Amino acid sequence: MRGRGTLRLARGAAAAVGGTAVTVARQRATLARRDHRAEPLPNGPWLNAQTWTNLLFAHWRVPPERMVPLIPDGLELDTYDGSAWVAIAPFALSGLRARLTPPLPPFSRFLETNIRTYVIHDGRPGVLFFRLLATSRTAVVSARALYHLPYVHATGTMASHGGTVTYAIEARGESPAARLFAEYRGNGEPRVAEPGSLEHFLVERYCLYTRTGDRLLRADIHHPPWKLQPGEGRIEPTAMLPVELGTPEGEPLLHVAGRQDVLVWRPVRCV
Repeated sequence: MRGRGTLRLARGAAAAVGGTAVTVARQRATLARRDHRAEPLPNGPWLNAQTWTNLLFAHWRVPPERMVPLIPDGLELDTYDGSAWVAIAPFALSGLRARLTPPLPPFSRFLETNIRTYVIHDGRPGVLFFRLLATSRTAVVSARALYHLPYVHATGTMASHGGTVTYAIEARGESPAARLFAEYRGNGEPRVAEPGSLEHFLVERYCLYTRTGDRLLRADIHHPPWKLQPGEGRIEPTAMLPVELGTPEGEPLLHVAGRQDVLVWRPVRCV
């Protein structure tokens, strides 16, 4: 694996996040804007806050007939112009904290990569994760227990030079190991996606779904609208996508986001 080793966050990412007090204030400030949401904020307090930086969305079109068998009972595949989509999203996560507590290094900062698609339940669009790699064992254990998400412990590195991010991550204890190497940068001014556009369909989703046993769960999230830049670069995934999808055709659609502050609620059972 290229760049294999322990976590090394890019200097630019650390500077973008700022100090603990700034990060906590920005996370709280996400609640000031809610007009972009299709659904109201959930009842009850949020459970944890986190900040994502240097994020890449790499999306591939997938024939819906390949994706449908992978969707758990109770969920429907969500499509755009007749196509399903699968995404790989690498980023640096920092400022992870429980409500009313500060971030606690070293547990609050690590690399994460998500493999996801898009689903809908009872008219509400959301995200379904196939796998999540994280370089924090504590985060993996906690997220699997609380959110019932398919997290896997990984090693990884990330660095930034001249605006280009170099990112590598590899799952531990797997054969063959899921791994990713990517180099990417944004090109152009960051913009909020227009409602109805493909970009809006792909990123403006405010809950995740997961199934555990006979329970379908939903966890609500909140953040400001994504500010995306068209992305350029290359991404080399190995054993990252579900084998049932085969090898996606064509080049992925790339978008880059500099920062997103996120609040996450406790999962609840879908009615």
